[in-house]
Amino acid sequence: MARPIWTGNLSFGLLNVPVSLMSGTRSNDLSFRMLDARDRKPIRFERVNADTGEEVPWKEIVKAFEYDKGSYVVIEKTDIAAASPETHESVEIEAFVDAEAIDIRYFEKPYVLVPGKKAEKGYVLLRETLRKAGKIGVARVVIRTREYLSAVMPLGDALVLMMMRYPQELVDPSEYNLPEGNTGDYRISAKELEMATQLVDSMAAKWNPEDYHDEFRERLAAIIRKRIKDKGATTKVLEEPAPSEDATTNVVDFVSLLQKSLGENKRTPAKKSAAKTTKKAAPKKKAAAKKTTKKPAKARKAG
Repeated sequence: MARPIWTGNLSFGLLNVPVSLMSGTRSNDLSFRMLDARDRKPIRFERVNADTGEEVPWKEIVKAFEYDKGSYVVIEKTDIAAASPETHESVEIEAFVDAEAIDIRYFEKPYVLVPGKKAEKGYVLLRETLRKAGKIGVARVVIRTREYLSAVMPLGDALVLMMMRYPQELVDPSEYNLPEGNTGDYRISAKELEMATQLVDSMAAKWNPEDYHDEFRERLAAIIRKRIKDKGATTKVLEEPAPSEDATTNVVDFVSLLQKSLGENKRTPAKKSAAKTTKKAAPKKKAAAKKTTKKPAKARKAG
């Protein structure tokens, strides 16, 4: 069963809806291990000192920023903590904008917000209000130590949280050499444009994602199954499951909170929401530490 990536509150105005953040994507990539061609033994990647060649234990590794070629400044854990947002347990909706107003390039990765126990009323209230108004909630959420810009939007019975890119992460298309002007500037005739339009119309279809498959993966998987049958299976790598966290629950008077939110026209204070879930903070840091130790394993995968 899928485990939550993050557990906390979805906040808008003075309303807090307990939710769990679940992955909205599933990786179908085929993972590979690097083996020694001579004896088919797995290759192990080690953390070594660039000068001495000696292996460096994790406890002796620090993070640093390369501000100039070959020049580094060490960043302590306290520095990262000081820069981290105060609250780690809330999706803070800051504004509601028209659903068509956001450029699709800002959308990066989808997650599903799942309501906690007895939180269905607030969840459905926000979902249906967004659908009726044609709005998207622009929010901030902290996962581990990083704050992300995100959008909360209805999708069927779900509220989807879409991770967004910041404007600084997007490249302005005008930076590239693109063909400007109209069709006449490129000697495109009316007949050519008409025929191209007819071709597009003839290929028009309804969007059905089930019609599309990763054909390369399917062909490669078939080759792998044949190889396993011919030569037998090899080494298995067991992965340690991540710890689970239960969603917090609460019962609220929605009418009074909505009236108060409208009157004050402000969102839930970050410190207040953080205080409600202080006891949950410690396990999350522990989970993040486990993920860090797995980074070397990722280096073993190829293409």
